[in-house]
Amino acid sequence: MNRRELTLAILAAADGKPYTPVQVQKAAFLVTRNIPGIVTEGPAFNFAPYDYGPFDSSVYSEVESLQNQGLATVGQSYGRWRTYAANQAGIEAGAQVLAAIPEAQREYILEVARWVRSLDFATLVKSVYQAYPDMKVNSIFQG
Repeated sequence: MNRRELTLAILAAADGKPYTPVQVQKAAFLVTRNIPGIVTEGPAFNFAPYDYGPFDSSVYSEVESLQNQGLATVGQSYGRWRTYAANQAGIEAGAQVLAAIPEAQREYILEVARWVRSLDFATLVKSVYQAYPDMKVNSIFQG
């Protein structure tokens, strides 16, 4: 699996419901951190501690590539924040990616998608910092 396929799987796991920027970043971080080696083709994500925890700008690049391929939608919500979601074609393609991986990995991705989307910004960032204090070192988050 390459990182674009992983990103598609993460988006598809939400069944078309949108992610905020922090949610898609933290979902990709949690999956790659807790399923070592899931990205087997091409470069892996390289998350680094940033203002609000683990961040890799290539997550956004992959979603934009998926949008260009007709598999995802990048929208505006909450005024200034973008949202990221799989469209119907992306849900179907992502389901194929999910079906091709071991059940434990698939279930973890589905659980991460549900969990990150259930939390508000502050709670999600705090939760990630508690579990991964190494990702807090450059934080500007005061919550």
